[in-house]
Amino acid sequence: MTSISFIKTPLLLSLLVSVLFTAGCATRDPYNYDALIAAKPRSILVIPPNNDTVEVGAPYVYISTISRPLAEKGYYVFPVAVIDQFMKENGLPTPDEMNQVPLDKIREIIGADAVLYITINQWGQKYNVLSSKAMVDFSMKLVDARTGNLLWDARASAVNDPGSSGGGLLGALVSAAVNQVVGSLSDATPELARTANYVAIDDSHRGLLNGPYAPVPAQ
Repeated sequence: MTSISFIKTPLLLSLLVSVLFTAGCATRDPYNYDALIAAKPRSILVIPPNNDTVEVGAPYVYISTISRPLAEKGYYVFPVAVIDQFMKENGLPTPDEMNQVPLDKIREIIGADAVLYITINQWGQKYNVLSSKAMVDFSMKLVDARTGNLLWDARASAVNDPGSSGGGLLGALVSAAVNQVVGSLSDATPELARTANYVAIDDSHRGLLNGPYAPVPAQ
């Protein structure tokens, strides 16, 4: 079963964004956090995502959205731009190659406690005759850099869908044309990715547990 929530975003025209979040086996049962609790990671290294879409720039747009929600959960996040440049300078020019680095090397050279791997499944604007919508869909898994054990995983999607124009076929055609022009001028994917990240990481049943640097609630 999946959970769908509708939330306002500051995107152009104040369009509704629907966010779909699933994790693990795509159930709403409480997540098994035993491995995460036992590992007690303090730091997370984010590897630039694997990209299963035709949008070549998607991995680097995405990684600009992930550090903040992880840091706000109380983890030290290695600067993504620094890690990306470091790997490129050491003979790993693409995200695909970066994702192949052995965990023991990451632990030895960088010292990360855990590594976050991401796969982008869908990204960008989708057009058809009567509609246009922007969407992102990605999977993530947090792995213990010391043991290779899976600590946490999630999948999240966000869709910016203007919906029906209410003006019949002609109105739908006009709306689709306008949305296509707007989509070409304004990229909605960064905001969608940020929204989906927060939904996945903060989910009350299956989100990421607070790390050691999370703020202590006021008494």
